[in-house]
Amino acid sequence: MDAIESAGVVPGAGADVFFLLMGAILVFAMHSGFAFLEVGTVRHKNQVNALVKILADFAVSTIAYFFVGYAVAYGVGFFFSAAVLNGDAAAAGASFAPQGASLVKFFFLLTFAAAIPAIISGGIAERARFWPQAMATAIIVGLVYPFFEGLVWNGNFGLQDSLENAFGAPFHDFAGSIVVHAVGGWLALGAVVMLGQRRGRYTRDGNLVGFPPSSIPWLALGSWLLCVGWFGFN
Repeated sequence: MDAIESAGVVPGAGADVFFLLMGAILVFAMHSGFAFLEVGTVRHKNQVNALVKILADFAVSTIAYFFVGYAVAYGVGFFFSAAVLNGDAAAAGASFAPQGASLVKFFFLLTFAAAIPAIISGGIAERARFWPQAMATAIIVGLVYPFFEGLVWNGNFGLQDSLENAFGAPFHDFAGSIVVHAVGGWLALGAVVMLGQRRGRYTRDGNLVGFPPSSIPWLALGSWLLCVGWFGFN
């Protein structure tokens, strides 16, 4: 990630763009892993809901990150001609790398951003309603996550400069261990505490009711797809 930021993905040849695109595709494929993992974990009656939520989360994340989130994190918008976006022409206030590198970088970082609501969705499985979760996804991917992303990966608000002055080096997060996974985990924890246990999890006497996974094969497939996707993530 630091190499991408320091170089701004300015490749001399298309090989660098292709390599980044392959990483983005692998991370994008991870979202099918999130989906199958959640589908296999929840009860059978909630399988369709879990699958649709993951699909909707990525769609909402794409819109929120394109129109708001990426600009919050990096101060970059995409309302320019195709020639400008591809780096073949210049425009006032816009600078895009050649060979579509800037667009590939956006796609790569979008797959990171969309992982946040996917992490949260797994944490609050069978607890949240569809529309409130979709609205929360838009806010998180459009504003909350880009704030932390910009702090660490774009040096916003002078945080990295302050750390370098104080300790001799900035904070490095090479693959989103804090920016993506920890932030997603913190948000999921808050959501679980707020929503509480799943309906029917306890009897009136306070005894725990077991909710066995609905499909071990789907759960295993989701875990495998996540493992494959991590090669692109990291």
